[in-house]
Amino acid sequence: MLERKDLGGYIAAPDDDLIVCRCEEITKGEIRHAIHDGLFTLAEIRRFLRAGMGLCQGQTCGRLVKALLARELGVAPAAVEPATARSPVRPVEMRVLADNQERDDG
Repeated sequence: MLERKDLGGYIAAPDDDLIVCRCEEITKGEIRHAIHDGLFTLAEIRRFLRAGMGLCQGQTCGRLVKALLARELGVAPAAVEPATARSPVRPVEMRVLADNQERDDG
């Protein structure tokens, strides 16, 4: 577990408008700002900003968010606890489930 420490105030960087999480349209600046506000784990960043909770479930942005967190905290990326991986969830029509039930019963 990473130690909670005061990182000082957030200072904007020239590339803070770069999109890191394309699914949820989260920028580098939003992530950096959240870290300076006290979010020190990937799970906290996911819950607060939804970075890594879009359709790809962090497959595209996960490493970038982890690298940003490690850089802002001044630790190695290996010291950052990984986020919980989940499979993407997509809506399923009820008739698809009904068809599967009929095949199982038949």
